[in-house]
Amino acid sequence: MSCVFCRIETGEAPAHVVWSDEHTMAFLDTTPLFHGHTLVIPRHHVETLTDLPVEAIEPLFGRARRIAAAVEAVLGAQGSFVAMNNRVSQSVPHLHVHVVPRTKGDGLRGFFWPRTKYDGDEQAAEIAARLRTWLTDTEPSADEGTS
Repeated sequence: MSCVFCRIETGEAPAHVVWSDEHTMAFLDTTPLFHGHTLVIPRHHVETLTDLPVEAIEPLFGRARRIAAAVEAVLGAQGSFVAMNNRVSQSVPHLHVHVVPRTKGDGLRGFFWPRTKYDGDEQAAEIAARLRTWLTDTEPSADEGTS
């Protein structure tokens, strides 16, 4: 098994486990942005959010929600940053949600990548229309559900 998160999930690789149940596992990131930076994974190996079966959405994000509450309550964080990457910048090809404790003045500013602007309202409207058309015209797959 080459996936390090699958090896953690089965106990073959070490981790500082924060939570484990039949659907999810959460453990501390080995290179945290701040102490308490936790990764929440589905136990079943999927690479990206679009691969996640619809019935696994609530367990994964429900647990991420609880971990966000925990880092605030336990670590005295004023808030949290919750994020995931899909393929680009995804260091481990196993879906994982980052839950990072945040405190005002902690040094993180916005997102971790450069921002851009649309060339104008017309360009933004055109992109929004293309996305809306795809969402309207494309039937959801059986795994995607209808919501």
